[in-house]
Amino acid sequence: MLAHYRPRTEQEAADLHRVLPLLTAGDAWSRSSPLHLTGSALIVHRPSRRVLLRWHARQQAWLQVGGHADPGESDPLAIALREGREETGLEDLVAWPDGSIVHIVIVPVPAAKHEGAHEHADVRYVLATEQPESARPESPNARLRWLSLDEGRALNTEANLRETLDRLERLLDER
Repeated sequence: MLAHYRPRTEQEAADLHRVLPLLTAGDAWSRSSPLHLTGSALIVHRPSRRVLLRWHARQQAWLQVGGHADPGESDPLAIALREGREETGLEDLVAWPDGSIVHIVIVPVPAAKHEGAHEHADVRYVLATEQPESARPESPNARLRWLSLDEGRALNTEANLRETLDRLERLLDER
């Protein structure tokens, strides 16, 4: 599916150009590689047009849910769904509008005690919930916030996430 994805910006095309060789070079999901794939998603409550962001202490930012593949996983949408459920407690998450990739972006990840700085080739989707009140953080330091799209953009300094929020807004406007 990545080989058939059509980037929408020059930056996304450059990121995809770096991602595609990962698919033939071995385990594209391996955390031991300085650049590896991850799956993530914006979670939306469509009736209110609100998006759920999660505090990421390592990044010191409000970001989408998502993360690394577990052993044996290789479907970025399935990874985004699993991570979304784990990080929010929302059991009714479904791919929206159709499970298509919404954005591909390479993001830097700062070093931590257990690993050096590296990059995530993040494959992003949109997931929808009908039960926003059921959202629960997976831990006290992984707070969750429901925000309007404008609030999400204002709260975030990451240009790539603001672009993903813009793409979500266009999808909501089309439906």
